[in-house]
Amino acid sequence: MVPESSGLSDGNDLASGTGYSRTMQRFGFLLLGWAALALGGLGVVLPGLPTTPFLLVAAFAFGKGSPRMRAWLIDHAHLGPPIRDWEDRGAISRRAKVLAVSMMAALLLLSVVLGLSGWLITVQALCMGGAAVFILTRPD
Repeated sequence: MVPESSGLSDGNDLASGTGYSRTMQRFGFLLLGWAALALGGLGVVLPGLPTTPFLLVAAFAFGKGSPRMRAWLIDHAHLGPPIRDWEDRGAISRRAKVLAVSMMAALLLLSVVLGLSGWLITVQALCMGGAAVFILTRPD
């Protein structure tokens, strides 16, 4: 056992989430939140990169690392509604569904036009098909 006055840890703070480990955990969640928010921001302008899943990750991470940032995100006029819809009802707006499935179809078509290998197109089709089914079966 390390004496408390030494300033060293005996590792027990990892289980309790206090001290250094809590600070590092909070920092990790903040880093994840900002990274997800940045990717979500890119998703607004880059076709094919989803926005809402990254916003959901950011809201979760900020909830663990910075309640103030989470509140800002949830209350944001443009970014907040899809997060609130998902958290309240597991819902995805009809507009977001149409956009998501259309982008998946466009990317699959682009892969075919570019002449990518058959196995890669098959993998894409299976993954995007599964994602499309999930999206389309959520409430509006």
